[in-house]
Amino acid sequence: MSEAGTQGAEAAAASAPRPGTAPRPGPARRLGRALAPLLWLGPSIALIGLVVLWPVVEMVRTSLLRISSSGATLGSAGAGKYTDLFADEDFWPVVLRTLGWVAGVVVVTVLLSLALGQLLNARFPGRRVVRWAVIVPWAASVLMTSLIWRWMLDNDSGLVNRVLLDLGVLDEPVNWLAHPTQAMLWMMWVAVFVSLPFTSFVILAGLQTVPGEVYEAARVDGAGTLRTYFTITLPLLRPAVLIASIINIINVFNSFPIIWAMTGGGPGHATDTTTTFMYKLAFADQDVGMSAAMAVVNFALILVLVLLYLRASRWREETR
Repeated sequence: MSEAGTQGAEAAAASAPRPGTAPRPGPARRLGRALAPLLWLGPSIALIGLVVLWPVVEMVRTSLLRISSSGATLGSAGAGKYTDLFADEDFWPVVLRTLGWVAGVVVVTVLLSLALGQLLNARFPGRRVVRWAVIVPWAASVLMTSLIWRWMLDNDSGLVNRVLLDLGVLDEPVNWLAHPTQAMLWMMWVAVFVSLPFTSFVILAGLQTVPGEVYEAARVDGAGTLRTYFTITLPLLRPAVLIASIINIINVFNSFPIIWAMTGGGPGHATDTTTTFMYKLAFADQDVGMSAAMAVVNFALILVLVLLYLRASRWREETR
């Protein structure tokens, strides 16, 4: 056999599949395998694009336009709406008030939920009834809950004033929602009230995943109740607390019914947060472009707050 024939035979033998090995799939089959997950992920991706991404794009686009009160587009405004927004004398007080509102509500909610979740996890007669009762503020309409609290805080016929007067705590009725500081504190309490059920049940779910053997080992080592809680329970609850905190940050930041139903953001803008402020910009001031710019700023603030919280909580350690 010639040298060329020998080399051709060797090349054919090298390219032939070895015994016991599967033949290498062709490019078309490899492409099909790579695209196969899209059959399952495609609808979810399309839904996310339609419900999440497209509104965000439209929000940013609207913030760069001049729009009349009737909704007609009058042309491009460039960054002018952002410049007007940042120059508004009420913008920075509203942003600072919103940050305080979110921090206060989320911190108090998580602290109370840690205690409430521990209670709901304990064994006692009527535990199921108590768990059902805790769900009630969450199942009820937030708007209706806010209206009920507004009636309870009424200056003339409110239940809060009546009880405090009967107990001798007050000498005369107090118009709680007429003073911005008092109104904000009461609205923060209502926000905590409606946030407690969800957060408590998330923490309860986290508590029920803690193995009982861990507590038995701690008791054998002589660890007390407080030491067990702070060295075992609380560290193991970090994923649950992380999830509950992030969802609460987003919900409280975007909370509209509580503030609008109880004070309407007034007097003036004294109790406005970013959500009620952007509503007033759109419908009271008839400036849709500036309202959209406020929505973009609000969206960016939420992202920054969540990222800062994730970094502070060292969430990557939980995924290892």
